[in-house]
Formats: sequence, C-alpha cells, structure tokens
Amino acid sequence: MAELNGEPVEPDQLQNLALTNYGHFTSMRVDDGRVRGLSLHLDRLRRDCRTLFGTDLDPQRVRELTRRAAPAAGSITVRVSVFDPRLDLGHPSAANDPHVLVTSRPAGTLPLPPLRVRSTTYVRDVPSVKSVGLFASLHHRRQAQLSGFDDALFADQDQIVSEGGTWNIGFFDGSQVIWPDADCLVGVTMELLKSAHAHDTRTIRLSDLPGMRAAFATNAAIGVRAIRAIDGTELPQSHAIIDALRKEYMEIEGDLL
Repeated sequence: MAELNGEPVEPDQLQNLALTNYGHFTSMRVDDGRVRGLSLHLDRLRRDCRTLFGTDLDPQRVRELTRRAAPAAGSITVRVSVFDPRLDLGHPSAANDPHVLVTSRPAGTLPLPPLRVRSTTYVRDVPSVKSVGLFASLHHRRQAQLSGFDDALFADQDQIVSEGGTWNIGFFDGSQVIWPDADCLVGVTMELLKSAHAHDTRTIRLSDLPGMRAAFATNAAIGVRAIRAIDGTELPQSHAIIDALRKEYMEIEGDLL
C-alpha cells in the first residue's frame, strides 16, 4: 500500500524524493488498529517538519491518512514519510510544501533473535531528525554484515556509544538500566521504556562494555531485542532484565488511530 496525501501514488511523484533524499519519516507498528506512543510519533513528525520545511504539519490529517493503511485486526508496520515533491536541488530553502507519503509492510513476529553488532565510528547528520537519508546507516550495516555481524553500532571519535543505524541501544550494568548520554535519534520505543522502567543516563564508551551484564536494541518495529555480542564482547542472549523490559513494553496500551 502506498498513498500520497490520501491518493494512490504515481512513480513520477516519488522522483524528487528518490533523487534528493530530503525529508523525514516515522515508522510505527500497528496492532489491531492501535499504536504504542502514537502521540510521540505525531509529535516527531510535527517537530521534524518544522525543522526541515519551516512549516507546521497537521497531526490529525496525518492520523487520518495513516488510518487508511491500517487494518482493524492484525499487525502491520506503517511508515509516514514527509517530503516536498517540488524541492529544487539548487534552492532547498524554498521547500515549504510538505506532502505525506504513507506506505505499509508486514510486521515481523516478536521477539526477534538476538543481534551481533560491530562498532563503527560515525555520528549521524542532524541526529535529532529522523531523516529519509539512510545512506550512511545502510553503508555501515552492509560493512558489518560483510564482516559476519548483523548490524552496526555507532560511536564517536572518543568511542562514546550513541545508537545503531535504525535503533537505540540500552544496557544493564547489574543494578540498573543505562541509556547512553550521547547525541542520537531518540526513538519512540526508547521514550516509552524510559517512562515504564527506572533507569540512568550516562556516558558509555566502548571500553565500558565488558562490564555490562546485558544490552538490547529498541525501535517500534522490533520492540526490545537482545544484543548478544558487540565486537569481541559476548553478552547473554537472554536476561531477566530484557524479559522485564519486553513485558513492560508489550503491556503499554496502544492508542487507536
């Protein structure tokens, strides 16, 4: 399913998005017509639209358009992308007419198997915006996979851990959940878990990883997913804290679209 402003999308309408890659999005898992953290997804879209296009986005209109893609029963992942199809590569400052593209795909069965990730030195461009420009994230993921890992974990020049390419990361040090204190794209699932479970936020360096008892990845599509290895540091494939976080997350009632 793909609709632009509520109408079937034509290939030429996506040309600008494909060629300029300037825009933002959010992805949400819809279970039986409900979305966990729906207001957070809508807030993100409004905030990023103001940042990239200098104009407001009507959250109720977005909600209506998203509802069209979501069945009343079953699970599906819906992506809402916002871009200006008339953006001029030479004059992006004139882009101020954002359109809403809604696409959907089947939702995966949760929970997903644990990840093995490789650290790489990278800091996301404008990390506060969920940009459609995924080149760097996919490049680092590809390089990690070619080296036998599942995905890439980002750290800066000082080896401060921030996030994965399309997910946030959290740790358990034996006494509490730790979220990295670093510039990153703050995910909706991460925000929901922060509200549901006591935690601390502090700087985590790659050198701190051997002292961690568990690690996990989060986003709306995967929920809470265990991380079983980071570089050469092995971590448990299952842990009571990951089970607890997963249970707390699944118990959060979704909002009706």
